[in-house]
Amino acid sequence: MKKILFIILSLLVLGSEAYAQKGKHKQRDSVYYALPDEFLDTVKVFGKQKINNYSLLGVNYGVTFSNTYFSPSKHNRGYVVNPNFISVQYTYFMKMFDQLPMFAVVVGADMGNEGYTFKQFEDGSSNHVDGATWCSMKVFEVPAMAQIHVDFDPFKLMVNVGVYGGWRQSIERRGPNMDQNYATSFKPYENQLDYGLMGGAGFAIMLDPIEIHFNALVRWGWSSFYEPDYPDPVFHPYNTYYYRYAYPLDIIASVGVHFQIEKRRGKTKSQLKKEAKAIVYGTPSNTSR
Repeated sequence: MKKILFIILSLLVLGSEAYAQKGKHKQRDSVYYALPDEFLDTVKVFGKQKINNYSLLGVNYGVTFSNTYFSPSKHNRGYVVNPNFISVQYTYFMKMFDQLPMFAVVVGADMGNEGYTFKQFEDGSSNHVDGATWCSMKVFEVPAMAQIHVDFDPFKLMVNVGVYGGWRQSIERRGPNMDQNYATSFKPYENQLDYGLMGGAGFAIMLDPIEIHFNALVRWGWSSFYEPDYPDPVFHPYNTYYYRYAYPLDIIASVGVHFQIEKRRGKTKSQLKKEAKAIVYGTPSNTSR
């Protein structure tokens, strides 16, 4: 008899606990469905928000390490360091195949430097370009790059590749045997048109609506500093070098502050306007009568 009473009491206790738990689930579900979508979009417990297509506008500042690839080769080349690289950049992030938020287009305007320098050999001599052993050129460029990125909040990894075009605005050079009339001016056979390939990698810290970007870029110029067969009365009087080239090859390290023009996550203003219009005027299927 005692065993039967014990079993009955146990079943009653278990049944009451199950009923209480069911009531809690109902209460939780009713609270969940009663909340508006705008509130649920901000609660990470119920699901991760999707990344929108959005834009960035930012400013980068950095250091350029300028070098040059010569043909015929010139040995003992060094880097010309210029801590005055600055760029204004616009980035548009979009979904690849309309699903994967991994693609972006980057355009901007850069102001930086190109150049070359030569270290001395053991005997005290050094290579030169028409007597100049050091040269730095200020360049204005417009890059256009494609970007692949991977986000894992609050960080983002980025890889960029693209092309650029620009103009070599001014020049400064030094050397014991150079023509001083061209210490700060271009010679007739030197090219000021600048273009080439640009790419690199970096990472960002995303503190919506601000992002801090750290990038390392390589800029490989396809426009030689001078015409390949130019004549020079002192160093190249016979004008025989049809394969003579000098291509800039630079490394740029930069940091930038970028501002999100649209919302990266959550509903945008345009989405909210569409929803409000649908509530007021009804869906297109209701208004098409």
